[in-house]
Amino acid sequence: MPTAQELVEPEVVSEPKKWAAEGLGTFILVICGVGTLVLAGDRVGSLGVAFAFGLALLFLVYAIGPISGCHVNPAVTLGQLLLGRISAVGAAGYVIAQLIGGFLAGLVLFALAKNLPAYDRSVDGLGANGWGAHSPSAVRGPLGEVVVQNGYGLAATIIIEVMLTALLVFVVLASTDQISDVPLAGLSIGVTLTVIYLVSLPIDNTSVNPVRSLAVAPYQDGAMGQVWVFIVFPLAGGALGALIYGLIFGRSRDVSS
Repeated sequence: MPTAQELVEPEVVSEPKKWAAEGLGTFILVICGVGTLVLAGDRVGSLGVAFAFGLALLFLVYAIGPISGCHVNPAVTLGQLLLGRISAVGAAGYVIAQLIGGFLAGLVLFALAKNLPAYDRSVDGLGANGWGAHSPSAVRGPLGEVVVQNGYGLAATIIIEVMLTALLVFVVLASTDQISDVPLAGLSIGVTLTVIYLVSLPIDNTSVNPVRSLAVAPYQDGAMGQVWVFIVFPLAGGALGALIYGLIFGRSRDVSS
């Protein structure tokens, strides 16, 4: 039988278990979110895609949150690191696990999508992020060629990625702090990601997560040349979200406290 002390103190989760949870969670997020965009986007529309990402993150918060905190995003991990909620070694392990999960999900989605008669990596590919000619708002002809390259540009992409990633990280940090009603953290975080996708899908297919972008960029023409933006600026947004949180609440806490 467990001792009284064991009943009071929460179980300490090992780092490998946390990394495994992050890899699995990132895999599921990419499969559910990008999978909806690529395989069912023409049926469910932007609203359905936004809900797919938001609901996936919502249930992941409750499924793996007690194990790893459910970062499933290097920008969130960076925010947690800057506030001292995770060690540098732990953060590195999280990011590696997220990358592995994301790349595996991208490979699975490519294996599925390439069997679609309508799949064309030169047009929409695997739901990669992009601007200009690669922005979802670019006007294309009947064969997929860009007729007018007037999609949202690089400046709009940078602004939206920094601003919305900062919002996501701020909500994650605030919702998981002891000052908040933690049982509702999954709801607030999931709804936030849904709104983020509704705002930014027409601009650049929405990243706010470097792994979401890296996972599918190899399978769409032109995406690899632009993917750096969806690494650098979501991370900058994550740092900004952590800074704003620190300025408002003025403290950080250990997730185990």
